[in-house]
Amino acid sequence: MQFRFGDLAWNFPSRCVIFGILNVTSDSFSDGGRFVSAKVALQHALALEKAGADAIDLGGESTRPGSTAVSAGEELDRVLPVLKLLRKQLRIPISIDTTKAEVAEKALREGVVIVNDISGLRADPAMTEVIAASNAGVILMHSRGTPATMQMLCDYTEVVDEVKRELGESVEHALNSGIPNDRIAIDPGIGFAKTKEQNRELLHELHRFTGTYPVMIGISRKSFLGGPVSDRGKATLEGELQAWTQGIQMIRTHDVAALRSHLKS
Repeated sequence: MQFRFGDLAWNFPSRCVIFGILNVTSDSFSDGGRFVSAKVALQHALALEKAGADAIDLGGESTRPGSTAVSAGEELDRVLPVLKLLRKQLRIPISIDTTKAEVAEKALREGVVIVNDISGLRADPAMTEVIAASNAGVILMHSRGTPATMQMLCDYTEVVDEVKRELGESVEHALNSGIPNDRIAIDPGIGFAKTKEQNRELLHELHRFTGTYPVMIGISRKSFLGGPVSDRGKATLEGELQAWTQGIQMIRTHDVAALRSHLKS
């Protein structure tokens, strides 16, 4: 199994591929406001790389439940200055966490090689054309609605089966739009349009998503883990290791050093 992006590729099964989270937003649930300065964001990205990150996932819009969308212009104002610095000093690939084709297209021009679309290509009809015209990889995440509405859309009969089916629809759309099969990865979207119980069920059943496409998960510090954000480190790590033992190949996390250290032990 292979995931290609730019002129690079990851072959699976392999060691766990870790995406270090870099949010340059003012309102992200965990680190909002900490890295809005491009220079501070660069230093954090370099620290994540040193800690063992295989890629940096850069986001310029908070997608926490209940968050309000920002314009493409505002999102670009946040991410482009950071990208101009990262491309000069970072040695690992960069993914852009966005649902907007305009943001993805301009980020790709600045050296980004992966588009991480939490809407699974639903939010912006132009996104498939942008990705298909590039040599970028794409991560298709499952969600419903928008961050403002998604927690009202948790009416699953069988959450694993329905998430798999809806992800399959995103994959089919990508393929029909000309995105090559080996440039696609999937993400079941833990924390997006799911209740606490549904998130836990997905975490226990992640092995059911493996086998056809590389799978990424992001559970880092999310509310279903319980307790205040500052106390979710242990539960985050336990869940990430649980995912790895089920065959999940890519993990998106805030605490790269802890995960990499435990995977080596």
